[in-house]
Amino acid sequence: MRILYLASGIPVPGTLGGSIHTLEVARGLAQRGHDVHVVAASHELPLSHVRLRPMRQLTAQSWNGFTLYHQDIPKALSLLGTAAIIKLTKQLRPDLIMERYYNFAGAGLIAAHRLGIPALLEVNALIVDPPEILKRRIDDALGEPFRRWAEQQCRWASRIVTPLHTTVPASIPRTKIVELPWGANVEMFMPPAAPPPGPPNIVFIGSFRAWHGVQDFVHAARLLIERGHAYRFTLIGDGPERAAAETLAAPYRQRFTFTGAMPHERLPELLAQAHLGVAPFNTAPHPALRAAGFFWSPLKIYEYMAAGLPVVTAAIPPLNTIIREGTEGALFREGDIADLAAAIERVLADPAAAFAMGQRARARVVAEFSWQRHCAELEQIGEALIKANSHYILRETGERERGAPPYG
Repeated sequence: MRILYLASGIPVPGTLGGSIHTLEVARGLAQRGHDVHVVAASHELPLSHVRLRPMRQLTAQSWNGFTLYHQDIPKALSLLGTAAIIKLTKQLRPDLIMERYYNFAGAGLIAAHRLGIPALLEVNALIVDPPEILKRRIDDALGEPFRRWAEQQCRWASRIVTPLHTTVPASIPRTKIVELPWGANVEMFMPPAAPPPGPPNIVFIGSFRAWHGVQDFVHAARLLIERGHAYRFTLIGDGPERAAAETLAAPYRQRFTFTGAMPHERLPELLAQAHLGVAPFNTAPHPALRAAGFFWSPLKIYEYMAAGLPVVTAAIPPLNTIIREGTEGALFREGDIADLAAAIERVLADPAAAFAMGQRARARVVAEFSWQRHCAELEQIGEALIKANSHYILRETGERERGAPPYG
């Protein structure tokens, strides 16, 4: 297949979850023998940064086995680049267009609709915000233009791939939706042959937002230190909660390491020095997660597992089906700091048992939650869509051979 994959406003390469997702999907599909072309940003841009040239002309470069085009437009203005995307589509003549959903994007879906190409829409978050969100209240006041455009993108998509179907408006047929978890690169992250030496090192990876639970993690760490445990704590990433987390950790600063944002390729090295990975999600500050359920498919958990780490996370669906108590790690009551500390203690009480949990976690992510498996599923979906589209063209044109889409 020749695939055009749009990730509007997402920096590739980059340290954001969306950056890693885009890179892994593109690389995974390329490794499966497909001709992959990705349109993304070179870096995050403020809304005030508008350059006309990248909208009109996209320059290609080879990257990790696929072709990467940078279109540097602020994410909220992504649709300004539609003409360039349509032009690129006519040049490439892709068999399939994939696009990461964003309310102010959709150029790939426009091109697919106009040119008769199957389209796959990736949905990573709730499409229609709950009433508590300011954007939703503005949209309601304006007569719901954002909602109508979001639903139009879904209608134009041939299939929608999302970790949880509740992200997609109820007006869209459920038969169009494929639930598919994200994953980890199980070739990049490898388990150690034995636990690393020294006191247990507990790692947190995140964007330091309120719902990632970083302050809950530091509070739990302080409890554990005060109970006499010789644990060390490594926090990888950056974001709005980092300053507060560092202030909380200050009385025991010698036991905490804050690395800041790290290149993704450094994570295997850092996880190889850890004994336990923690994902202390707390949905209380996140109205969308409360409204639709936990629709994230968290990369950090899969990467902990791929690195052979046992995992502690909140006992909420679907996290409690990825990590099973006593099998791949331990679960705690969401938002309960004392229970989080107790879950960490349970896992680390027996080092041999903790290491065995990590080995089981590794085996499970390889079998069920790898990017490699994710891309194999995307391949099957894409090939089915292309086959269905070719039959449609044959029926419409009366051609005996597979017709080409009407690129015009």
